[in-house]
Amino acid sequence: MNGTLAGWLQILALVAALALSYRPLGDYLAHVLTAPGHLRAERLVYRLGGVDGDADQRWPAYLRGVLAFSAVSVLFLYAFLRLQNHLLLSLGREPMPAAQAFNTAASFVTNTNWQSYSGEVALGHLVQMAGLAVQNFASAAVGIAVVAALIRGFTREKTDRVGNFWVDLTRIVLRVLLPLAFVFAIVLVAGGTIQNLHGVESIPTLAGDHQSLTGGPVASQEVIKELGTNGGGFYNANSAHPFENPNPFINWLEIYLLLVISFSLPRTFGRMVGDDRQGYVIVAVMALIWAASVAIVTVNELHSVSSQAGHAAGGMTEGKEQRIGVWASALFAASTTLTSCGAVNSFHDSYSPFGGGMTIFNMMLGEIAPGGTGSGLYGILVLAVVAVFVAGLMVGRTPEYLGKKLGGREMKFASLYILTTPAVVLVGAGVAMALPGERAAMLNHGPHGFSEVLYGFTSVANNNGSAFAGLGANTQWYNTVLGLAMLLGRFLPMVFVLALAGSLARQQPVPVTAGTLPTHRPQFVGLLTGVVLIVVGLTYFPALSLGPLAEGLH
Repeated sequence: MNGTLAGWLQILALVAALALSYRPLGDYLAHVLTAPGHLRAERLVYRLGGVDGDADQRWPAYLRGVLAFSAVSVLFLYAFLRLQNHLLLSLGREPMPAAQAFNTAASFVTNTNWQSYSGEVALGHLVQMAGLAVQNFASAAVGIAVVAALIRGFTREKTDRVGNFWVDLTRIVLRVLLPLAFVFAIVLVAGGTIQNLHGVESIPTLAGDHQSLTGGPVASQEVIKELGTNGGGFYNANSAHPFENPNPFINWLEIYLLLVISFSLPRTFGRMVGDDRQGYVIVAVMALIWAASVAIVTVNELHSVSSQAGHAAGGMTEGKEQRIGVWASALFAASTTLTSCGAVNSFHDSYSPFGGGMTIFNMMLGEIAPGGTGSGLYGILVLAVVAVFVAGLMVGRTPEYLGKKLGGREMKFASLYILTTPAVVLVGAGVAMALPGERAAMLNHGPHGFSEVLYGFTSVANNNGSAFAGLGANTQWYNTVLGLAMLLGRFLPMVFVLALAGSLARQQPVPVTAGTLPTHRPQFVGLLTGVVLIVVGLTYFPALSLGPLAEGLH
């Protein structure tokens, strides 16, 4: 009973904290993205980069900025990983193999943070700080910048300009991510997360033996991996490691951090389009899906036990830290797979078939509830465009959203966005299952083994980064193919989002008429939720039926 009460209290406290953050953080983000002036530090960055901070860009130029910055970031991080043995604070680590270095560089630049290595034994401190942590800031800022461009597409008229990528990127990093990360890093250190530059230390154990433990700048990386919905871990055990996640309070705080920006961005959307009700509708859909997912994962992990010992332990305890417990593990699992954050505090591979299946389904939704920083909001806005169009087909209303007509051009971009990620997931998983050598990477057979492969491709294509631990993905084939899947899953959707933003910005707004579908009412919440679930269900149901559903019904 005490565990149940504690579980409910942490969920309620989390909901309250997110609700209290929604308005101030959302308003601040809107201010950052619309303020006419530049800070002195920002002007210095523009001068060093040769950027005109007052110039707007057409959507192709904005896209070129996104792709050029990301390409340079991949090359820089790849070189860092290949040359780390020549760098300071390398701790004697060897250069990362080429295929694995490509996979890791693509992973962190795409906000995926998939890791086919053990961080504490593979990387030195400088690479962790100046390589991985820097990309945690940059990739999160890129996602917010792209959704800012899409929102401007709704707010601007008769123009082909959607903002300035370099200005958006700089402002988000300097005004939002760095200050928040600095403050919460101090909180993490005060709560017991380590922050030092120690190498490998030999620690005496209670049994009289010695264990080798690596120190490092953990708190500073932990905070941005959650805040930017990056994921990954300084240690192989990720957020289950006591150096990263030392106690229940820090565990709760990390869940809050990985949700807070994405849940606040709908408020930013409402403020920027001049109608707060539009933000309330979007956040309501996100909250409904999040609450349902938390409930399903928690119930299955509490009650899907096959032995008396399991019932006595209070649920499915395999793969979960006893100090964290089932409730907090399930809450973390649902939240991290509904965002593009691959941080985990338990092994999802050990979850019940339906509990683990729900974590896969969360990612298949496109991680929109609330999704990654920026990517979650632009994903659900694309689905809102589809929902408006579907409603128009069903009841004869004019397909308009926020005063912009949704014609063939706009629907093509939205449709391509929706189809891209499932194509990467299903083709990739199908090819992997067709190759005997890649099937051998599964530590389990049957439906659960297929779930491991399906989870892996779903995770990387949706830029999540978590994994079913039963898949041995550190092979040349998996490192290469999963790296390509990350890049396609990140940047192809951005192409269609920015193209949609440009198409909307060129339009002349149309006045509201009796035929305009109201998108600020509870009915639209239900419609949008239904479109999300139906689109995903029709796309992925066959694959899910071969994996977690088959295992759970066996």
